[in-house]
Amino acid sequence: MSRSSYDRYLTVFSPEGRLYQVEYAFKAISGAGITAIAVRGKDTAVVITQRKVPDKLLDPETITHLFQITPTIGCVMTGLIADARAQVQRTRQEAAQFRYKFGYEISPEALAKRMANINQVYTQRAGMRPLGISMILIGPDDERGPQVFKLDPAGYFTGYKATASGQKQTEAANYLEKRWKTMESDKTVLDRAGVIELAIECLSSVVQTDFKATEIEIGISSTSPDEKSIEGQDGRFRQMDEEERGEWLVRVGEKD
Repeated sequence: MSRSSYDRYLTVFSPEGRLYQVEYAFKAISGAGITAIAVRGKDTAVVITQRKVPDKLLDPETITHLFQITPTIGCVMTGLIADARAQVQRTRQEAAQFRYKFGYEISPEALAKRMANINQVYTQRAGMRPLGISMILIGPDDERGPQVFKLDPAGYFTGYKATASGQKQTEAANYLEKRWKTMESDKTVLDRAGVIELAIECLSSVVQTDFKATEIEIGISSTSPDEKSIEGQDGRFRQMDEEERGEWLVRVGEKD
């Protein structure tokens, strides 16, 4: 059997031990042509992604890759947007079921683990296909502080201090690793402003573009005193509006 024979079946391994359909799902993530970054600090987690509007007649406000799952947990989806919406719907259902069953909100790690388990089942049953998306979840944990988790189509998930997905994933990871090494040697701890600025700087650097406020999306979950929050509801996930994104872009531009 040639490679072309093995990649017709999701459930059949090639002689090298590869599942080609799962590998193709990973290619769909970078094929979407956008890059997303997630960074966490001492009291804040942030996701930032590009917003590309392919047609001038489209309403740009209806195009988004950021989604709220629970009041405090949000995510950025990279890859096939229709698959992303289906995954978000399932993630919201799982979070709501947990809340109904146990009486309190699910933690980011438990939610990431549950969704990774579901993704893994999609790689071993012939009646369904892996989803061509990467999901990065952010949210606060009562014991561990801000959390960032990344899930892939194979059902693997892990926590990160900072991560990236999409077209420029490798370049962004290299940039973040260098910055993190410098911060660890200087014993720098990122506050709310530091997390947002690092995320914007990383995306601008790897895409080599000076963004306008309409060309990016920023989601934030922060327990910092600088974050506007309703009494007793710290750490809520929210998307920044265009004005706030513009202010942060100007701030990062002046810093350079």
